[in-house]
Amino acid sequence: MKINPTQLNAVHPLKSTGTNAAQQIADAKEVRDTFRSFIGESFFGQMLKSMRSTQGKPAYFHGGHAEEVFQGQLDQTLAQEMTKSSADKIADPMFRQQFPQQAEVLQRAEESAKPSLADLDGLRRR
Repeated sequence: MKINPTQLNAVHPLKSTGTNAAQQIADAKEVRDTFRSFIGESFFGQMLKSMRSTQGKPAYFHGGHAEEVFQGQLDQTLAQEMTKSSADKIADPMFRQQFPQQAEVLQRAEESAKPSLADLDGLRRR
C-alpha cells in the first residue's frame, strides 16, 4: 500500500484539540481519570487474581462453576472500588511521567483554584 502525500492534508484528528483553557482542563481530567482507572484496575485485578490462585478449592461446600463466576465478578467489583479509593497514589506519578503536558495543565488549574490571602478581603467585617 502506497501513501500519497497529497492525501495527508485531508486527514483530520478524530477529536479536535481544544484551544481554550476549560477544554484543555476537561480533556486532561478525562485522560487522568481513564489512566487511573486502567492502572488501578489492572494492578488490583492482577493482585486479586494472584491471591485467588494461591487458595485451593475446599473439600466441602464449594459452589462449583457458579461460585467461580461470582468470585470473578466480586474481584472485578473489588478492583474497581480499590481503584476509586487509592489509584491516585499509584497512578499519578506514572501519569505525570507519561503525560507531562496534561499533568502540567492540571497542576496549573489546581494552583489557580487554591484560595489565596486576597480572597479573605471579602470576609472583612464592615
